Amino acid sequence: MSESLIYQLALSQIPNIGSILAKNLVGYCGGVEAVFAEKLSLLRKIPGIGEKTAKEVYYFKDFDALHQEIEFLKTNQIKSYFFTDKDYPFRLKQVYNAPVLLFHKGENELNERRMLAVIGTRKATQHGKDITHDIIEELKDYKPTIVSGLAYGIDSYAHKSAIELGLSTISVFGHGFDRIYPSQNTNLANKILESNGSWLTEFVTGTIPDRENFPKRNRIVAGMVDAVLVVESPESGGSIITANMAFENDREVMAIPGRPRDANSMGCHQLIKTNKAHLVDSGEAIAKLLNWDLEVKKTTQIELPISLGPQEQSIFDALKMYGLLDMDRLSSRTRLSPSVLAYKLLEMEMNHLIRCLPGKQYELI
Repeated sequence: MSESLIYQLALSQIPNIGSILAKNLVGYCGGVEAVFAEKLSLLRKIPGIGEKTAKEVYYFKDFDALHQEIEFLKTNQIKSYFFTDKDYPFRLKQVYNAPVLLFHKGENELNERRMLAVIGTRKATQHGKDITHDIIEELKDYKPTIVSGLAYGIDSYAHKSAIELGLSTISVFGHGFDRIYPSQNTNLANKILESNGSWLTEFVTGTIPDRENFPKRNRIVAGMVDAVLVVESPESGGSIITANMAFENDREVMAIPGRPRDANSMGCHQLIKTNKAHLVDSGEAIAKLLNWDLEVKKTTQIELPISLGPQEQSIFDALKMYGLLDMDRLSSRTRLSPSVLAYKLLEMEMNHLIRCLPGKQYELI
């Protein structure tokens, strides 16, 4: 566990400091530990802080409870990711109000090549359950990680289908890891871990599944993925909130159409009619929309049509090694500045050496 974790936890628990303000504090002070060492007079001057919040930061002393939280994390083999960590999910990092601190229990990676959220109503029809399973089965060969929220209905069937088909799945909680909600899904939650899936949350232990926590949970679901698929949904509810969040953050949104005037399809129809979602009806349609190709093992060495300079070669080597990278991770791997990297990526794309995928990720052609 990082020595900074207690300060990261403290920052996430101070009242009236959300993720955006927390990031401002860290940025202005130069680090999370520096936040708690800063003078009160200087804290007051940070934009958005104010007198009351500055005092809550400066006089924060409740570290004993945080030591108990750290012990819980250690005992239960739970990893934590601060928003400045290199292992923080790179897709989620692109969301302006992404959590400042995440907790992760499980074995799978949070930065897999293909990440798809499958969500929908808690009152799923048999047709909705069947189409959820069929689409995930049709996508099996593409090996996507299926992300959902462990709720009744479509969420549960998305997780179950992924497990049955041998795919990785991530469940995002709206509460701490000291409980499962709904409790009837405890077996499913445990099967997710047993199947090399994982749990994800921004909430510490003792956080109950209050209603206001689930929109926060939904922004993680929307931010973790390349695309969101809504299978069945009424006109309002958590699935529509998640779809709108995904749309606002430049994720692809897709919806399954249903019968006219069917209450369980009205939300899907509205997303399609307002051009927020693509109409899809199969796994093949989803793979085509997301420009997914089946991986073919190459037995011959790649021959380049042009010679590469040192900067282009470093980009090529990074993509060859890691398969799929976004701008942040490419910059880290190649040590190129964002401006130089952007220029070289455009040049290589025009030379048909690489392609840009949803979420501003790059891969070799």
